[in-house]
Amino acid sequence: MKRGGRSYVTSPPSFSNDAKKLLVCTGNTVSVFSAATGLQITSLEGHTAPVTTLIVVPASSPAQKILCYCWTASLDGTIRHWDFSGPELLKTIDAQLPIYSMVIPSLLSEPQQIDKRRELSGKLVAYVSVEDISVVNQGSKELRGHIRRFNLAKSRIPRGDTLKETAEPESIVISPSGEFFGIRHKCKIHIWDVPSGGSRHAVSRKMTLHHTKVINAFAFHPTERVIAAGDVTGRVLIWRGFGNRKLALGNQKKKVRAMVDLDNAGVRGEDDAESCTTWHWHSAEVNVLNFSSDGAYLYSGGREGVLVVWQLDTGKKKFLPRIGSPLLYFMWSPDPTLSSVVCADNQIHLLKMPSMEILRTISGIKPPPSLPRMYEGLASTVAFDRSSGIAALCTENYCVQLYNLLNDRGISEIQVCERNHQPGDEITVVVTAVALSLDGSVMSTTEVKLPEDGIGGLVSLKFWASEPDSKTFTLSTIVYEPHRDAGVSAIVFHPTRSMAVSTSFGGDFKIWVCNSDKNQTDKDSSWICHAVGSYKKKPMTAAAFSGDGTVMAVAAENVITLWNPDKNILLSVLGSTLTPITKLCFAGKSEFLVAASHIPRPELSVWNTSKLSLSWSYGLRIEAVTSAVDSSAFAVLAVIPKTFKTDESKENIFRGRDGAILLFNGSDPKPVSIWTVMKARGGSISFLEGDKSQLRLAYVNGSHEYVVFDPNSDESHERSAVDYDGLAGLEETGDAGYTSLYGQLPDYDKKRMEDVESLGTPFVSSERPWETIFSGSTLNFPPLQKLCAEFFESLMEKRTAVVE
Repeated sequence: MKRGGRSYVTSPPSFSNDAKKLLVCTGNTVSVFSAATGLQITSLEGHTAPVTTLIVVPASSPAQKILCYCWTASLDGTIRHWDFSGPELLKTIDAQLPIYSMVIPSLLSEPQQIDKRRELSGKLVAYVSVEDISVVNQGSKELRGHIRRFNLAKSRIPRGDTLKETAEPESIVISPSGEFFGIRHKCKIHIWDVPSGGSRHAVSRKMTLHHTKVINAFAFHPTERVIAAGDVTGRVLIWRGFGNRKLALGNQKKKVRAMVDLDNAGVRGEDDAESCTTWHWHSAEVNVLNFSSDGAYLYSGGREGVLVVWQLDTGKKKFLPRIGSPLLYFMWSPDPTLSSVVCADNQIHLLKMPSMEILRTISGIKPPPSLPRMYEGLASTVAFDRSSGIAALCTENYCVQLYNLLNDRGISEIQVCERNHQPGDEITVVVTAVALSLDGSVMSTTEVKLPEDGIGGLVSLKFWASEPDSKTFTLSTIVYEPHRDAGVSAIVFHPTRSMAVSTSFGGDFKIWVCNSDKNQTDKDSSWICHAVGSYKKKPMTAAAFSGDGTVMAVAAENVITLWNPDKNILLSVLGSTLTPITKLCFAGKSEFLVAASHIPRPELSVWNTSKLSLSWSYGLRIEAVTSAVDSSAFAVLAVIPKTFKTDESKENIFRGRDGAILLFNGSDPKPVSIWTVMKARGGSISFLEGDKSQLRLAYVNGSHEYVVFDPNSDESHERSAVDYDGLAGLEETGDAGYTSLYGQLPDYDKKRMEDVESLGTPFVSSERPWETIFSGSTLNFPPLQKLCAEFFESLMEKRTAVVE
C-alpha cells in the first residue's frame, strides 16, 4: 500500500545544518528531501497524528554541521527527538495534550551557552501551544488554547506552567537569538522574555503591542529589539525598541525610565516601543514575514503571490513576482545563498539568494479547484494513465498537473488557458473535464468561459499530444463550441484507436478521430469530427466504450443507447432508469454495463447488454466508476447516506467515514470487498495495470490525497463480509421501468415446466402458449422479447432426432 498526496504546507519546513536537506511536515510523518535534487531521501515515522512543529537542533560549531538531530511535536500529544540521518527515534515525551506549536529557546542561544546547558538536561525547556481536551469534551465556552512551559528532561510531562489562555491554540514565534517569543491574538501581539538560567521557578515577563487591524503574521529581528507584523489589509508595521521598559533588566530600566514621557511616533497608547512605522504595498493580507540573517532586509508575501524584499533602513523594495500562488512561509537556510518559499498550492520553491532565482521545486499534489455550484458533482477533474500510474488532476489557475502516484512526485503542469494570479480574481473559466487515452498518449480537456452578466460564454474542447521527452503535453487541436452553445457533459477515449466521443447536454454526441489514425501517418496529430448522433433530442449525459471498442454506450438522460462507433449506427436501447445517468462504464471485456445516477434518486445499476436487461442495482450515490481491462471486475466509489452514518448500529462499520469503495465481480450483486474512506465527495478511483502480475487500485479523495493498494489482499476479503451487512439494506431488487410500477411478472418458463411435470408426459410442440398469454389483465403482459420468443417458437415445428 502506498499513500501520498499529503500537504507539504501545513507547517514551516526546516533546513539541515549543512543546508543539503530540507525537512517537511507531511501529515503524520516528516519527509526529508535533498536540496540538490528535490527528491525525497527518507522519512521520520512514528507520530499517530499530524506533525505541527519541526525544529532542527542547530550546530554549535562548523565541525558539528554533520549532526542531524531534530525535535518534532504533534497533535497526538507527544514530543519526539530524532536522528534524521538514520533515521532513528531517540526519545519520546508524552505531553498528554495535542500540541499545535512548540519552541525551544535554549537551542538558539550562543554556542558556548548551549554547551553549558547541555550539561544540565533539566534546563532544556520548551514553550508549547496546546489544546485543553477537557474543555473541548465538556462543550464549555472556556478558553481552550493554552501557552505552557514544559521540561523536556522528563518522559511524561505534568500540566506545566500556563502563561496565557486563548480561545483557540495559537502559533508561537521565537526570536532568532532565543531571547523572546510571542503569539498573535486578533489585533494584539503578546511577547514574553525567556528567563535566564533555565530555572523552572523563573518567571517570564510579558508585554503587549496593539494594532487596529487583525494581525496575520509577525517576526523578530535577529539582533535588535525590532518586530515586524503584517495585517489583513496588507500593511507591514515595524516596531522599534520594544520592551525597553517591561522586558529590560533592572539596571537597564533606570536608563530608559526617562523615555516614558516621550512622544513615540506611531505607537498606540501605553505600548512599550520607541516607534512604529507602517509600509503598505500588499493589496491583501500579509502571510509571510522574515528578516535576513544580518537584519538588513525584511521579506514579506501574501495572497498576490509576490515576494517583496524591503530594505529596513530606507523602505526601498524589490520583488520576486509571478510565483503563481499565495505565499505561506519564507525560510532561510544555514547557507546564506539558499532559501525556500512555501506556497499555498502545495509547492516549495528553493531560491538562490540574493538574486531570488528559483533553483528547483518540491511539488506535491496541488489542491483541487474551486468550482461554481452549478458544476459541483458534474465535473470530471481527475484522469488516470493506467499503464504508468500517472494521474492528471485539474488544479487552480486553470492548470492540469501530471503526478506520479507510484513515486509520489509531481512531473509537470499544463496550462489549459492563460491566467495571471491576482488576489481576489473572480473565476472566469472552469475546466470541467480532463481525460486520458488508455495508453496515456493523448489528453483531452473541456473548459467553459463563464458568461458575464448573462452575456457571452464559450465552450472549448482541446486535444493534447504527449511529449515523452519533456513528460508533458502540447496542444494539437482546439474546437470552439463543439456542440453549438451546449456544454460538454463527458469525453471518453476509445480503448485501442485514436478515437474519442464527446457528449453534450444539448442533445447530441460527436465522435472525433485523429488524422494520424485516419491517414496512417504520425505527422498530422489534429482531430476532426467523424460522426454526430442523437436520440430523441434528449440530453446526452455520459458515454463509454466496450473493452474491445466495438460498442459505444451513450446515456440519453435516463436511457442507455448502444451504438456502432465506426458506422454510427444505433444498435439497441436499454430500459430507462428513474433519474438521469451521470456515469457509464463497461465491466472490462464482459457484457455488463455499469450506470450511475445522482439527483434526485441516486442509483447504481448493472445491465446485461447481451440480454438487454437489468441485472441488479443499489440505491447509492456514486462518485466514480472504474473497471479492470482484462476481467469483469469493477469498482465504484460511493457516498455513504447520512442515515447510515447516524445509525448507531452501523457506527462500527463506517467509523465516521463518509464514503466506501466497493469491488464487484461481474453480475454478482454482493461486493467482493469494501473499504470505507474519507473525503469521498469529489473523489476518483482507477485500476492501475502497468504490472501485469499485480492489479492495483488507486483512490484520490476530494482533497487530492491518495492511496494505491492491492484490492485482492486477504485483509480486504476478511473485512468485506462485515461491511456488506451494512450495505445490504441499500440493495434494490433490480426493479426498473415497468417492474418498478407494477411489480414482478410471472415466470412463464417456470409455470410451463410445472405444468409439464404435473402431466408426467414429455413436452410437445403443438402447445399454443399465446392462447393463455394474452388472457387476463394487460398489466400482466410479459416483456416484448419474451412474448415474441414464445410466439415465434410456437409457430415452428421442432424436429426430434431419431436414433436408428
